[in-house]
Amino acid sequence: MPGLLRGVARTAVVAGTATAVSNRVSRRQAGRWAAQQEAEAPQQQYAPPPPPAPAPAAGDDMSSKIAQLKELGQLKEQGVLTEEEFAVQKSRILGS
Repeated sequence: MPGLLRGVARTAVVAGTATAVSNRVSRRQAGRWAAQQEAEAPQQQYAPPPPPAPAPAAGDDMSSKIAQLKELGQLKEQGVLTEEEFAVQKSRILGS
């Protein structure tokens, strides 16, 4: 019986030591990753958004829409666009 207790005690010590070492390694690695992310964070700055495009003149806008509608009509006649796709694109152009 004493040999059995000694074996169980040795197993408990080994398992406890292995758990402690594993936890310490995990905490140390997590700390390294956090430090690495903090060091990289200032380098990941985003560029400011581009300024909005200037509004086109009323004449340019209408001629642009007419040109787009003509292109859509040609694509529909060629069979590239279905009737539904044509209607969606037409409403998008006229709505903008």
